[in-house]
Amino acid sequence: MIGIVSLALIVVSCSDDDYSGSTPTPTGLITPKVQVRVTDPLNQSPFSGILEIYPCNEGTSTYFGNYVNGKLTGFNGYYTIVNGEVYGSYNRELHLPIGTYNMVYWGTPKYEEPIYNAPAIVQPGISSGANLSQLYFSLRQNNDTTYMPVYDMVHAVKSTLIGTEDLQAALTRVTAGLKIIVKQQDGSPFPTSVTAMQAFIGNISAQMNIFSAEAINPTRTVSFDLTRSSDGTSMSNATVMLFPSAPNPLLTIVITLADGSTHKLSKALGTTLAANTKLTLNITIGDLLPGGDPGDFTIEGWNEESETIDFPTVN
Repeated sequence: MIGIVSLALIVVSCSDDDYSGSTPTPTGLITPKVQVRVTDPLNQSPFSGILEIYPCNEGTSTYFGNYVNGKLTGFNGYYTIVNGEVYGSYNRELHLPIGTYNMVYWGTPKYEEPIYNAPAIVQPGISSGANLSQLYFSLRQNNDTTYMPVYDMVHAVKSTLIGTEDLQAALTRVTAGLKIIVKQQDGSPFPTSVTAMQAFIGNISAQMNIFSAEAINPTRTVSFDLTRSSDGTSMSNATVMLFPSAPNPLLTIVITLADGSTHKLSKALGTTLAANTKLTLNITIGDLLPGGDPGDFTIEGWNEESETIDFPTVN
């Protein structure tokens, strides 16, 4: 499981002060078993990755918490999952009194194919008694006006009777995937004068609700680098994960040449970056001439889409 991205690094900030020392420890705490799967329109498959569970009071979004060492704390359940089953000994199990809870599940799946290796997210501190419907995950800003890609995130809310039922949930992806592949029209390697290429995708939601996974405020621009292939014929990125976008988000490609000049290519996409959708953009450009402008434009259990964008020869 080495390499699994832990949502624990991005989700919760708790302390030993997250519990009330006067709260008596109930007798007969239950440690429920956990089984989860990922759903998509075509099939259901066992989940592998990191899973976090937030027990809320019955029928509400108020975070109940978790008993740790006999005390009610804000530390949520944290599990490493392989093929739908709990794996290993480094898990923080839930210990709860008998009763019905609204279980809020968040997970980060493990993938065989590469995905962007530097995602980030901003999270609020979560303590026992917090209303999760008023708390949000947020994009993390770069050192400019743009923001970073996020983790791949799956989510579910399910009522569970602890003491009778195991923790079972079908998780749904709530982020979108984007992969960009840029080539020259004649298929030749990019000239050495192209020193860098960066993508900017606009109209991305700024926040996602922790309880409902609703994405809001689609006003942000996320940026990431494209990398030259070993044969030099393409510039691309490992799939980046994004909060859902507004319809037809604006894509901008910035090309940097060895002389320090930069050239921008922009167009609104014909596809919305919706939850549980992977979009592959195939972009072709003409020859890059020194001092010229680039000219105009001519999801693995996901809803996979592709879109082709052509640029004419650089003037």
